[in-house]
Amino acid sequence: MSLLPLVGSILEYGPICDHCLGRLFAKRSFGLTNEERGRALRVAHALDANIRFTPYEVSTCFVCSDLFREVDVWAERVADAVRDVDHQTFVIGTRVPPMMAESEEMLWSDFSLTDPEPLKSEMNREVGKAVAGITGRRGDPKNPEVTVILNIGEEMVEVQVAPVFFYGRYRKLERGIPQTHWDCRACRGAGCEVCGGTGKQYPDSVEELIGRPVIELFKAEGAVLHGAGREDIDALMVGSGRPFIMEVIAPLQRSVDLKILESAINTAANGRVEVTIERWSGRREVETLKSHKAHKTYRILVDIEGHISLEKVEKALDALNGAVIHQRTPQRVSHRRADLVRERMVVDIGCLGVEDGQYLIEVVGEAGLYIKELISGDNGRTNPSLSAILGNPARVVTLDVISVEGMPENGEE
Repeated sequence: MSLLPLVGSILEYGPICDHCLGRLFAKRSFGLTNEERGRALRVAHALDANIRFTPYEVSTCFVCSDLFREVDVWAERVADAVRDVDHQTFVIGTRVPPMMAESEEMLWSDFSLTDPEPLKSEMNREVGKAVAGITGRRGDPKNPEVTVILNIGEEMVEVQVAPVFFYGRYRKLERGIPQTHWDCRACRGAGCEVCGGTGKQYPDSVEELIGRPVIELFKAEGAVLHGAGREDIDALMVGSGRPFIMEVIAPLQRSVDLKILESAINTAANGRVEVTIERWSGRREVETLKSHKAHKTYRILVDIEGHISLEKVEKALDALNGAVIHQRTPQRVSHRRADLVRERMVVDIGCLGVEDGQYLIEVVGEAGLYIKELISGDNGRTNPSLSAILGNPARVVTLDVISVEGMPENGEE
């Protein structure tokens, strides 16, 4: 069917506004808005059919129920909803009621239309232009700081604030603090007598000690720590610190001075944790951080049963130097990790001296090397081990992480 007779058939189908009429032929004529295209088609059809031109004014569009007459109303709703959100870019999305979506899909199908634009696409664009005019903010569909969903059926807007990320290093200076929040084992976070109603296995975590000032300064809903690996709860993280990225959830304030943030975190943590914040980051770098296989340096104090000479200990350490270690998942973490045998290398190991009959040892290992089990053998689950080579039981008394290799600059390999 040629264009103008097709337009006539559509106009006979039911009352349709200029926006929706124009959208049906959106890819046929450039340089016009859908509303302009729809009005032009209505005029052209009247001229071609030699009938009286009747503008669309008093009817109710059977497709959109005159939704496009309310563009300014929706724009004001959006502007009000994001008024207290610090942002420069936004994008609009539209949730179309089922009956409205069904009406336009029925029209496309009945007339075999090949060039329509969906209702929600035009609504996103028109409301977006109006919001930009009201707020002075910029529409950006690729990297929006705020996403606003127009819920047409409920006549409300839903605001989704994109997280922000920053990169730094933390030092954990007190033993007994886990890296992230642990739910109480007894109640699984619900709160019980065992945990004093907190729902937590431990009162604090590195994530919470860093995150509390972050949540306050960013006026955020939460903060999630992504670490380059993790140290045991009873280990210190000293030296240059462990690389981490903090994800700030739904921040109402985005433009926070990172030096002020760093100072606030260190003051609030009161010597238990210290951070150095280096720069802003992003979600893609979180993936790089998690996959980056960094070597780590540990300093451990080891107790060995029986009378063992320093010379014998050093000889045993020489045997471990550069060795590939086969480690079955340690018993102490087997309840939360898959039972696998992993191969990890001891990059370097040596004895720094003897303190009160215990040996101060420094180890450089591949990511994922279990240091406590390298020493104890974990009842044969780690092989070789210091205990096995010496023929005497050995155990780690204290463990400190001295350094963790940083990520390549900006996450580039």
